[in-house]
Amino acid sequence: MPHAESPEAEQIFGGEKLFVNDGPLSPEEWTDLTPTTLDTPIEEVRRRFREDGYLFLKGLLPRADVLKAREEYFKLLAPSGVLKPGTDPVDGIFDSSKDKLDFPGIGAGFTDSNGRPTGPHPEVAQCFVDLALQAHTEHWYKEDFCKHPALRDYIAKLTGWGDNTLGIRRTLLRNNTPGNKAIGVHYDQIFLRYGEDTAVTAWIPVGDISRQGGGLIYLEKGHTLGAEIETQFTKKAKASGLSDEEAKNAFNQNMMSGGLLADGPSEFGKRYNRRWLLTEYEAGDVVLHNAYAIHASTINHDPDNKIRLGTDLRFVDQSKPWDTRWGKDYAFGDGV
Repeated sequence: MPHAESPEAEQIFGGEKLFVNDGPLSPEEWTDLTPTTLDTPIEEVRRRFREDGYLFLKGLLPRADVLKAREEYFKLLAPSGVLKPGTDPVDGIFDSSKDKLDFPGIGAGFTDSNGRPTGPHPEVAQCFVDLALQAHTEHWYKEDFCKHPALRDYIAKLTGWGDNTLGIRRTLLRNNTPGNKAIGVHYDQIFLRYGEDTAVTAWIPVGDISRQGGGLIYLEKGHTLGAEIETQFTKKAKASGLSDEEAKNAFNQNMMSGGLLADGPSEFGKRYNRRWLLTEYEAGDVVLHNAYAIHASTINHDPDNKIRLGTDLRFVDQSKPWDTRWGKDYAFGDGV
């Protein structure tokens, strides 16, 4: 993308490459994500989650546990050639002599309908993508990381679900190599449509992510807008005579490819006159957000060429209806 490499834009905005898929974010288009510390009283935490649609929790997970998962991930992916020779796998430094397009991120909008991503040299991309998919079922990830008691216990307390708190099996472990396409604008109920709208997503940066490093960004009060979009479309669909099931399918068919509200966060934020919230993340931080919180990501322009790694874990109240399509491991073309 030519705009993503524009030296003029970089100079205008003070030297930080804060880019999204449709160009740079000007200073007027963003502000800081508000952190919440672990000693914040639970009633205040619940108020923030209710009013903001998200919680940016500092240090919820032990840093060492997160870095161990990052190390295991890049040790697994090292045979693909993605890492700079002579660097430590835990650092996840991209080999910039390689074509970035041969290392496409899973679930970042490269293909429609959750298909297999590829690159200009299919044999290279296939190795990389196969290993990235394999990581979802490795014990260090699926058992040690995804089922971390500190995360589940906090969500159980926040929601009041207690023993009914279920971390659902399908997760999305995403890498994003420097300069590659970022995640477009969406909210999670689009993908969890066959259950109640009470699911909680835990987005976890697996390692430190600089402010320029491709981390998640949230639309200010985006959860209210997401709920409005959902309600308005449902009303129109039912008024036209569609059943509940037909309305669900029709909604997704009217999204962009891959279930997006928009590919470009900059234009989307301007259209609704809302800023994007962004920050730097440290290993151990977790962002919890509700089913309607609108989010996207920036393009990874980390100054040290670090690969951004993060995962989406979803939690539901298993005593109530939830989208059981998510009860199996992530797979390409699984229809979710």
